[in-house]
Parts: sequence; C-alpha cells; structure tokens
Amino acid sequence: MALTDEDQMTRQQHRSRLQRSALAAGAALTVVVTGAGAAPGAGAAEEGTAGKPKLKLIAASNAVTAERWEWEGETGVSLDLGTYVTVDNAPLEIKVKRKSYKDPIVAQQILRDGTKTTTKTLPAGLVKDFSGLPGFLEVSFKDAAGQEVAKTKGSFCPNNASGRIRPDGAATSHYPHSCPVNPFTLGSVWGVERGWASNSSAYGYDEPVDLPVGEYTAKVRVAKKYRDLFGIPDDQPTVKVTVREENDGGGGVGLTARSGHSGHQAAGHSGHEAAGHAGHHGPDAPTPGALSHALEDRGLAHHLGDGPGHTDGSRIAPALKPATKRPTGRASVPADVPKPDLRSLPAFNIAISDGADGDVAGKDYLAFSANVWNAGPATLVVDGFRSPGKDLMDAYQYFYDAAGKQVGYTPTGTMEWDPREGHDHWHFTDFASYRLLSADQTKEIRSGKEAFCLANTDAVDYTVKNANWKPFNTDLSTACGEENSISVREVLDVGSGDTYTQDIPGQSFDISDVPNGTYYIQVIANPEKRLKETNTGNNVALRKVVLSGEPGARSVTVPPHDLIDAP
Repeated sequence: MALTDEDQMTRQQHRSRLQRSALAAGAALTVVVTGAGAAPGAGAAEEGTAGKPKLKLIAASNAVTAERWEWEGETGVSLDLGTYVTVDNAPLEIKVKRKSYKDPIVAQQILRDGTKTTTKTLPAGLVKDFSGLPGFLEVSFKDAAGQEVAKTKGSFCPNNASGRIRPDGAATSHYPHSCPVNPFTLGSVWGVERGWASNSSAYGYDEPVDLPVGEYTAKVRVAKKYRDLFGIPDDQPTVKVTVREENDGGGGVGLTARSGHSGHQAAGHSGHEAAGHAGHHGPDAPTPGALSHALEDRGLAHHLGDGPGHTDGSRIAPALKPATKRPTGRASVPADVPKPDLRSLPAFNIAISDGADGDVAGKDYLAFSANVWNAGPATLVVDGFRSPGKDLMDAYQYFYDAAGKQVGYTPTGTMEWDPREGHDHWHFTDFASYRLLSADQTKEIRSGKEAFCLANTDAVDYTVKNANWKPFNTDLSTACGEENSISVREVLDVGSGDTYTQDIPGQSFDISDVPNGTYYIQVIANPEKRLKETNTGNNVALRKVVLSGEPGARSVTVPPHDLIDAP
C-alpha cells in the first residue's frame, strides 16, 4: 500500500515513540539501583566460579504504563516491561558467527578469567539469527480478575539498553550497542559487562501483544533451556501493567507502524537518529536494540575508549573532523600499510514498485536494498575538499600505520551534492554500482545510483580482525555534510557495512519493458577500482530473482540464497 507523505511522517513519529520507550527503561533502571539495597548486587560482586558470569532476572519497576496503538486495522500494545538481566562475577560474552551463507550459525560463550580465555559452544540450532537469543523470556498476562488473558515469548539481545547496577561495575561497556538484523550478517558479538544489566523486555515489535485498555499483571520468567544453560535462578518478577489508548496529539488513536521500530528521526533527511545506533539509508529500515538512556543523552558517549580514566579496552573510530585543506606533498600509497577490504552483500528487501521520488510514477520498477561492507583490516577514510563556488569536491583516500599515524594518501575521485529528498548530503562517487543481469549474465540494466554517502549503518561481521564494535558515524548528519560544507570526511569502519534501502530515490531498475524470466541483481563494490584495497576479487555479489506478471501488475519471486531465505 502506498503511503502519503503525511502517513509516512506519522509512522516515523510513532516509531520514534517506540524507540524512546526502550530508552526510558534505561533511565528507570538507574533510578531503581541508586538507592541502597535497591537491587541485587548493589554491593561487591558475589562469590562465583572464576570466569563464569552469574545472571539474574529483575524488574526495574513494579508498574509500567503501555500504549495501545491502531494501524491499518491492526492493533497492539507498545510493551517494555522494564525487566533486566543482571550480570555479575564475570562478563557475559557470546561470539556468533557463520563461515558462509551455506553454513549454520555457531554461537560460543567466551569465558574470561584474568589472562585465561576459554570457549563454550552453545547447543546447535539454539541461535537462529543475529538478533538475539530467541524465546528467552516467557511472559503471561492476567487481568484484574486473575484470569490469564495472553502469553508471549521474547528474544533477548544482550547488547540492548544497559547500564551499571553498582558503583564498582565497569566504568564503560566495550560491547556493541545493538544486535544486527541484516539478513546477510556474518558475525556478531553480544555482551554485558560484569556489574551491568541489559534490558530484556524491549521485544515483540513484529508480533505485538494486543490487550484491551485496562489493568493487568505480567509475570516474567527466563525459559527453562536458558536457565539450565546459563545457571539462571527461576525468579519470576511481576509487573503491574496499565494499558491506555495511544494519543496522536489531536485526541485520536495513534497510528503506529507494526513492521518494526526504527532508528530514524521523524523529520529531516539524514536517515539516522542522532543517538547513533545503526540503521539504514531509507525511512523504513529496521533498527535493532536500544541505547542506554545515558549513552543517548551523551550522543553515543564518543569519549569512551582507552585513555586517562578510560581503560576498558574498547576502541573508537578515528575522529571524523576532516582537514580543511587539501593534503600537501607527494601523494603516495605505502605498500606495507593496512588497507580496507570492501565486499558486497547480496541484495535483499526486493520488491516491485510503481515509482518513487526520482522515478516515473506508473512504471514498473524492481527495488532492492544493498550493502557494501569493510572486512578490514583497515578503516576506509575518505576526505572531500571543495573549491569555493564549485559543485564538486576532490576526494582523497587516507592510509594509516598500525599505530594510527597517517602515512599516505591518494586522490580517489570526487564527491557531489545530492539535493533529492531522502539524500540531501554529499555523495562519494563510484563507490558501488548495481546492475540487473540476464539469466546468462551477458546483458544488463544499470541502476542510476552509483554515488553514496558512507556511514556505518550495519554490523556485518564484528568478529573480523580490527573490527570496531562502536563505530562513530552511524548517522548521516555527522558523516555526509551540508550543502554549504567546505570539506567532508566519510568513514566505513572495519566490520561495518553501509545499507541503502529500496525506498531511497534511484535505488531501482526500470523493468517496464523487461521480459519475464530469471535475472540476477549484481552489486559491485569499488567498480572503477579507484579505492585502494587489500583484495578486489571479492567485490561482486549476485542475487537471483524471477520476474512475472503483466505490465502494471508485475511480481517478483526471490529464491533463497543458500541458507538465507530473505527476499
């Protein structure tokens, strides 16, 4: 169903409300645990087996208020019960990875005891994707008469909104801020620091619970398989839940999209929230997890990392402030310095469109989302420099030694200003290209989009060497400049990728005159090889599609890509 601009704005505003509800839970946790004896573990760490975390389920509040929404005939309740998993004695750390898209996901718990590290492989098939531990929470709801009226289960992303539960907990958390939802994610790290707690109940956005307006009691417990696996006590905290109608500001029932909460601001074209957790280019892209309230307030707390008073071992991306002058001296690319390795993911979110901004209404388009990521071991850093009054910037790629010292640079094309709605920022040209290939891959249609603003929207593989678990420029407002900018720095950090979603203008193929049949969407990173890489032999990805239907009513079938069934 096509939405009007007003509908899109309303959808974004209410998605933002959903996201803020998760952030508010972080604030609730802080209030609860600051009082003496207010939460388990409020003093020194309890005795336990060295290197093994002690987990416990608690409720930060005794009562919460939830809003019941309605959207296109569907209803649900925006639930965040404010339950947390506390971690003591040792950090909870889980490495999740697959060798390829032909291989299943393997999850390993990392147990750290001083300088000794051991691993414990979790049961095969337990982890289905990279969004968290499925079926971790079991929740039942009883009405005022004590009658059970609903039951649900929820996944647990350890990287969700979290915070310290006592003063001697780790000063900062070096684990990632959220759990990936990109279907082609290759590796992730989930973790909660010792002396911290992670929100366990910001869940159920795709399958919400629907409760009539009224008063309820929610009983929450950890599923038995996880209690047995991690040695979690069978605590069953209860929370009073008041359900009320969501108000849209005009006295009516709020309209809230149920397809997933988003990390995008309701207004503006940056495409990402300033709070900074990963999202995609495009208004309808999903965003996993939630930042803690403290991090949201601090603008991603980008002062974190090793340094005076900060020795938690976390890494941060290089400062994104670009030089205001072009590099001087002879351009050079040292042969022995680390370089990035750009790779393409197969296309996803594939659908038929009848025209969007920048396209011709009424024609048939094949729209898709695409991602190019950096497998490292070096960050991709590109600066653009603008001559006064010019519409283009000269772009340069920078190189750094192992100590982070700049040791070289080289010209690498241009940057251009894109004024279209949904963009409104500087694009680095020739970063990637898209083509629709015939079944024998000899004929092609080229997408008009080949210029990009680089941002770390997706955690593709945080298990690769030098992966930065907390990249800085996850929002376009800091990465891509303004129309009057004199210079711009764009960064793609190790382990992260940049997704452009199918609803971005220009992100489609005109198939109005393309016959039905089998085709391949080809995504090419660094097509002109202007960027210097460690390997250019892995820059191409293909995704098979089958077109059918009549003009004006075309359809597309997307077969699975190995084990990934994500159209």
